[in-house]
Amino acid sequence: MVYITKQVHFCAAHKLFNPDWSREKNEEIFGPCANENWHGHNFDLFITIKGIPDEGTGFVMNFKDLKRIVNHEIIDKVDHKNLNIEVPFMKGRMTSCENLVLEFWKILEPLIREKSNQRASLHKLKLYETPTSYAEYHGD
Repeated sequence: MVYITKQVHFCAAHKLFNPDWSREKNEEIFGPCANENWHGHNFDLFITIKGIPDEGTGFVMNFKDLKRIVNHEIIDKVDHKNLNIEVPFMKGRMTSCENLVLEFWKILEPLIREKSNQRASLHKLKLYETPTSYAEYHGD
C-alpha cells in the first residue's frame, strides 16, 4: 500500500456558540471562540490517499485530479467564508475543527474512490486550525 498526501490551505471565519446555553456558559466553554463578532483561522488541510499504483501511470491517484476535487468540493466552498453562515454543509452544526474534518470526509471519500476507479481510497484527513492544534480523522 502506498500513501500520498496533498496539502491545501484556506482562510475562514466562525464562531463556536451553543444557542441552548447562556452567553456566560458559551464564554466559559469556548472562550474567545464564542466572540459574537466571529474570529478567523488560516486552516491547513492534509488529504492522505492510499492505494496501489496504477501499472500505466505509476500513480495511486493523479495529484492534479486530487487537487481539482479538493478545490471544487471543499476549498471553493469554505475559503474566505463564514463557516456558520455561508457553508451549506455546516448549517446547524457546531463549526469545530472536528466537525469540519468529518464533513470534509463525507464529501471527499466517495469522490476519491470514483475518480481512482476504486484503486485508491481516502486514508486520513488532518485539519490544522492553528499551527499547534488540529483534528485528524481516519474514517472510523
